[in-house]
Amino acid sequence: MISQAIYDRRSIRKYKSQEVPEELLEEILKAGRAAPSGKNKQPWKFIVLGGAHKEEMLRAMEAGIEREKRGEAMLPGSAQGLPDAENTLRIMREAPIVILIMNIYGTNPFGAVTAEERVAEIVNTLSIGAAVENMLLRAQELGIGTLWIANTFFAYRELVYYLETEYQLLGAVAAGYGEETPGPRPRKSLESMVEYWL
Repeated sequence: MISQAIYDRRSIRKYKSQEVPEELLEEILKAGRAAPSGKNKQPWKFIVLGGAHKEEMLRAMEAGIEREKRGEAMLPGSAQGLPDAENTLRIMREAPIVILIMNIYGTNPFGAVTAEERVAEIVNTLSIGAAVENMLLRAQELGIGTLWIANTFFAYRELVYYLETEYQLLGAVAAGYGEETPGPRPRKSLESMVEYWL
């Protein structure tokens, strides 16, 4: 039941080594494909990595994090986030599967864009967010743990070079059978975030 998955879903940061069957991965990806998108552009592309391919990609990510730590930073104002990025790298190594999330219409997030391009990018990012949430919820229903990851931005240059792509890399989803069952995280009150103008 979808409402149960919404409230039971957790961010999983510890994984068993057990492989995820390909048919379950396909179910998760099909759920992403079913998401709504602005103008039905379906701007997403999913790259599923496991085994040696995942390890190669993670070496590229590690190289980007090391570059940031040396001070050759693409995100100089975010250095406080590097320890978290290193922990994310550990999680991605432990998870059997990593799905990279691409925006096929997006541009390099470190470059200048026009106002029109920015609006189009926001619409596409919202659409891809809906696809990712569908994937996380379907994974929950199937007993697969996930973690939605944005720390890929610390290694953006190295990762798109590894992928040999000009698509915009938005992030990743780690997936596998969870080795933990975390409780719910605190949520802001509904009153603090909702205004009714009825």
